[in-house]
Amino acid sequence: MAPSSSQDAAAVFDPLRQRLVRVAYRMLGSVADAEDVLQDAFLRWLDVDRNVVHEPEAFLRRVVTRLCLDRLKSVRRGRETYVGTWLPEPIVESAEDEIDDVTLPLLMALERLSPLERAAFLLHDVFGLGFEEVATTIGREPAACRQLASRARGHVRADRPRYPVPRERGLTIAEAFFAASRDGNMERLRALLAADVTLYADGGGKAPARKAPAAGLNDVLRLFTTFASVYAVSRSRLVRYGFINGLPGFITIERGDILQTTALEIEHEGVVAIYVVRNPEKLKHMADTVH
Repeated sequence: MAPSSSQDAAAVFDPLRQRLVRVAYRMLGSVADAEDVLQDAFLRWLDVDRNVVHEPEAFLRRVVTRLCLDRLKSVRRGRETYVGTWLPEPIVESAEDEIDDVTLPLLMALERLSPLERAAFLLHDVFGLGFEEVATTIGREPAACRQLASRARGHVRADRPRYPVPRERGLTIAEAFFAASRDGNMERLRALLAADVTLYADGGGKAPARKAPAAGLNDVLRLFTTFASVYAVSRSRLVRYGFINGLPGFITIERGDILQTTALEIEHEGVVAIYVVRNPEKLKHMADTVH
């Protein structure tokens, strides 16, 4: 039987789009690449005989995952030549949104996995699929998928949230961090930071950003002491606070009209990592929401 109209295809596809985007984004770490995969998946959905597809979501999840596995090869090659520190494209959520435990540090840890390890871990540990379905999705035996997920779990265990900070507490710390760092109050900033704090900045060679991470309390404080003279002349314009890839943080407009996200990884001892994204290519999907 011939496939039905594109409107019928969209009527099934569109309600699943958000869940499929989550799969693609977590596989690729890129909003733009995830959207491209969704476009390709929809074209394949148009071409298939949808009358014989009994579980559209499972079918489309398989299509999306396989497209991501194909794309990961070229994506990884591009990251090998990336200028400076590579960070995932920021996804900003409000305190009311549902936030899972795939936070920014875990997304970065996923970069160390092979594509199949990444797929098995995400599908089973994050999205809750049984290994039979994972096996069907990635074209491996269930036992092999169990091994892939177990191996991945060992690699990323240290990067999963250990002491999740309550959302309101996280936003309070983000507000205090913004105020202290922009006012040049180094003593107040020092009190917020852990001794082993690290700052990562992603400019991608397209916006000014430190290429190597600043590691340790003294190095990070020296960096913000340098920034203080810049902020004194050109104040950051706060757009809003929110959760950036699951971490509390904020969006600002910086000198030169540069859009920037800052995310804070917080443990009991204070802010242990600061993630700053300034690469305009990674922030294009946010441009309409900040002006």
